Amino acid sequence: MNLQNKTLIVTGVASGIGAELARLARFQGARVIGVDRHEPQLTLEGFFQADLGDAASIEALVAKLPARVDALCNIAGVPGTAPVKTVAEVNYLGLRHLTQALLPRMPAGGSIVNVASILGTQWPQRLELHKALAATDSFGAGQQWLAANPVEQASCYQYFKEALIVWSFQQAQGWFRDHSVRINCVAPGPVFTPILGDFVSMLGPERVAEDGQRMTRPALADEVAAVIAFLCSDAARWVNGVNLPVDGGLAATYM
Repeated sequence: MNLQNKTLIVTGVASGIGAELARLARFQGARVIGVDRHEPQLTLEGFFQADLGDAASIEALVAKLPARVDALCNIAGVPGTAPVKTVAEVNYLGLRHLTQALLPRMPAGGSIVNVASILGTQWPQRLELHKALAATDSFGAGQQWLAANPVEQASCYQYFKEALIVWSFQQAQGWFRDHSVRINCVAPGPVFTPILGDFVSMLGPERVAEDGQRMTRPALADEVAAVIAFLCSDAARWVNGVNLPVDGGLAATYM
């Protein structure tokens, strides 16, 4: 497996999974263009600051990105302790807006990898809502739909990870058929990143204690990054439309 001569766009590149993926991808021969609100402390072929929760900022970013993009890794996100509007716009609407804008630049064999979560596994319980949101055709239309169908703060992180999984599933067949571009999700459990504390606060002590009995430890960021790199590589050329748990088996313990 290698990423030789591929151009990867990595959002959330300044820390955590994004930073580890950038290091690994460059080691495997990729040209990595990073996107984040903060300056990264690592070597990249290019870096752009952007607010991925703002449509105008995303459009300005797209104008600066390369004409050819072999893989888009949507890793940037905010925890559920952020305002619902921010969670919606960064974790779902902005991610969708960026991905749709870059699809025409992706050659046959291109790959899109979205970071979901094991907290998104209950998407079938809200499938019709997620399909209705996915049917909105723009960032602004999505905002309007959410204004009419508000999401509670307590469940907003889970809700928009579910929505991301559903949207990714919906695009997978058509984009692979028409563009030969794959789209997949990875679903990490807890990960040692700078926002792990936010997730502990978001889930509450009971859920944290329960999960702690079911798992060996949180993942290391590089353990998730390696799976994303695989999905970007030609070794995964027939993997499309999946939501792959990367959680040390945590989700399986709830079966």
